[in-house]
Amino acid sequence: MNSVTISTKYQVVIPREARKHLRIKPGQKMQVILYDNRVVLIPIRPISEARGSLRGLNTDVQRDEEDRV
Repeated sequence: MNSVTISTKYQVVIPREARKHLRIKPGQKMQVILYDNRVVLIPIRPISEARGSLRGLNTDVQRDEEDRV
């Protein structure tokens, strides 16, 4: 497990292994979430990267009558 040090400007360096795994690029935006006494960083990706991610999803779901308008 990697550890990081917080600089005097409250900055951290994300370890290389994590950057490679998450395909993080310089200047990329990250979502910061505080969760159960932790800080979670989530890379913000363009919506175009999600294209095709739901391939094979069954869309023939019967809806309630009031939703069929």
